[in-house]
Parts: sequence; structure tokens; C-alpha cells
Amino acid sequence: MSADQNLRKLFTVEEANQRLPLVRAIVRDIVDLNRDIEDRRARLHHVRKLRGNSSPGRLYSDELEQVELDLRNDERRLAGFIQELQELGLDFKDPVRGLVDFPAMLDDRVVYLCWQLGEPDVHFWHELDAGFAGRQSLMAESVSGTDSLDGESLA
Repeated sequence: MSADQNLRKLFTVEEANQRLPLVRAIVRDIVDLNRDIEDRRARLHHVRKLRGNSSPGRLYSDELEQVELDLRNDERRLAGFIQELQELGLDFKDPVRGLVDFPAMLDDRVVYLCWQLGEPDVHFWHELDAGFAGRQSLMAESVSGTDSLDGESLA
């Protein structure tokens, strides 16, 4: 385990689920704001392209500058939401899916408890290097008996 991982908060499944109301609210804000930012970036790119093909001059330059300023402000807000999750000890992975990882201990190794927006609770985990594609059900593992995932083995 790296020194950085030694200092990080490690969650039990129960602790992760207890934090979900707050996490869900922050992630919903991230997903919504990210979608809005991406839409505005695309429209702004389109307007700039059209403007380049039109007559020279500063057609709608004040409006474009305001849109760019608003976009930068919302990008800072988005970064602030992500920082909130990081301060809670979480790893935010995807602003489109609303994907979040909670560091946890499983059989003397650090893993991630994996949750995404729309899921009612934390039901999955994966190895640190496996990512979303490597998600495994907490229920399948506890039923099979191959790994102990109760609150006592996850620290």
C-alpha cells in the first residue's frame, strides 16, 4: 500500500451507504452541470465557426464574451463540486455517468466500492486498477464465500 493510501479514509459498505444522500446530491449537480457545460461548449464552438464565415467585425462580441465568462464560472463550480467529493475521501471518476469510488479494505488490500448515479446503494466493488469494467457484485462475493465483505473486514 502506498503512503498516500495509508492516509486515506477507508470506508465500509455501511459507511459508504450512509454518505450516499450527500454524495448523490453532489453527483447529481455534477452530472447536470457537466451536461449543460458540454452543450454550451458545443453551441459556442458552432457560433464561433459561423462567425468566422460571416463578415469581419465583432458581431455579437459582447454576448460571446459573456457566454465564455459564464462558461468559465460554471467550470469552476464543477471543479468545486468534484473537490467536495475528494474532501469526503472519494474518487470521482465520470461526470457523464456520475461514477464514484469509495476506497475500502478487502482481505488486506485496498479496493474501491463502486457506485454510480441511479443506483440505490453501493452494491459493487473493483480492484484499484480494474475500473468500471471490473466491477463485481458485493452480494455475489459474500454468497460465494470467496471474500469477506462484511463491515468487520472492510475498514
